[in-house]
Amino acid sequence: MNYKKRVLSEKLKLLVSHFPVVVVSGARQVGKTTLIRQLFPDWDLVTFDPVVDIGNARTDPELFLRNHPCPLVLDEIQYSPELVPSIKRIVDADKQAGMYLLTGSQQWSVLRSISESLAGRAVFVDLEGFSLAEIAGELRQPDWLQAYLDDPEAFLNSKARRLTLSRTLYETLWRGALPEAESLPETLLPDFHSAYLRTYIERDVRLILEAGDWSQFGSFVQLLAALTAQEINHSQLGREVGVTPQTAKRWLSVLQATFQWHEVPAWSGNLIKRISSKPKGHFSDPGLVCALQRISSPQTLSGHPLTGALFESAVVGEIRKRLAPLSPRPNLHHWRLHSGSEVDLLLERDGCLYPLEIKLTSRPKPKDARGISVFCELYPKRRIAPGLVIAPVEAVEQLTPHAHAIPWDLQ
Repeated sequence: MNYKKRVLSEKLKLLVSHFPVVVVSGARQVGKTTLIRQLFPDWDLVTFDPVVDIGNARTDPELFLRNHPCPLVLDEIQYSPELVPSIKRIVDADKQAGMYLLTGSQQWSVLRSISESLAGRAVFVDLEGFSLAEIAGELRQPDWLQAYLDDPEAFLNSKARRLTLSRTLYETLWRGALPEAESLPETLLPDFHSAYLRTYIERDVRLILEAGDWSQFGSFVQLLAALTAQEINHSQLGREVGVTPQTAKRWLSVLQATFQWHEVPAWSGNLIKRISSKPKGHFSDPGLVCALQRISSPQTLSGHPLTGALFESAVVGEIRKRLAPLSPRPNLHHWRLHSGSEVDLLLERDGCLYPLEIKLTSRPKPKDARGISVFCELYPKRRIAPGLVIAPVEAVEQLTPHAHAIPWDLQ
């Protein structure tokens, strides 16, 4: 498989040149190790295992680190947490940039302890699956989202450039964004996703959950895949699987901790009683959703009841990936009135709100921007940028005084 340049490459090199410890976290098989090997080919790299104590790192961390001097990559550090105090002592004794690169596929206690133990010494980068621009090999700075955030009016008046994608929208969704899925023939994709999910539950989840939870957890993940792009009700989730709301909430935390699930909090403004306060949840990879829902081919997405939600979650994931290099990153929210009006994403940056709607239609109408219009009317004193309706359209088109439709595959 040919290496595809990642949008976080330059940021990662910059961080390594200024901080002693950089932690690259993300789901299993999103390309953390590949990225690091590409950018830092001369660094020693050790990959840890949940069963085997590689190089006696767990039993004698001091000796292990003496035998592996800096600069050093410690891959899947969550399997050897005993190294963290020793890394702290080494960094404190000789603090310089570019000493350690750590990777992890869990945000659980290990990465939290790294954050606490190495406060002021480490910075964190989250890597996700491929963005559309990475798949197309057409990274540009600033990309469309940064141009929109910097100057919405100028962005809307500029010539829109779309990515050169070789696959249809349905195949892009069905394949998902994991790097290995990008290069496999279509006939092998179901086998790949099935193996991924099995490995995920048998390796990552078993380290976190009690033994009795594993089989039920698999059913929970399958149910959750059908609820992507919906507001989350823990009591309802628990009833569906036959567990308590507390257990459902804990299992959601496991999925978040292993980067398989993201939640977008509700934005309240000051109309508390009229606004939903529930977070909206999104599966990280649309290909895994298709596998969990037994969607057998890209063609079967046509007319499938889940396709609109799948498209929304994919676009939300694309927005997250494009925001990753920015520092600081805008806050992400969603907004919904109990009466039904909603905005799928609200980006908040420097006191300005950027409303985004996501619609799976090639011919959006003004009614598709109704949520943006209602939001603008309810908050006349807020700074609100022109809204966007992100859809599979051919070109930028004004829908209402408050919103334009834009192609989902802009550069």
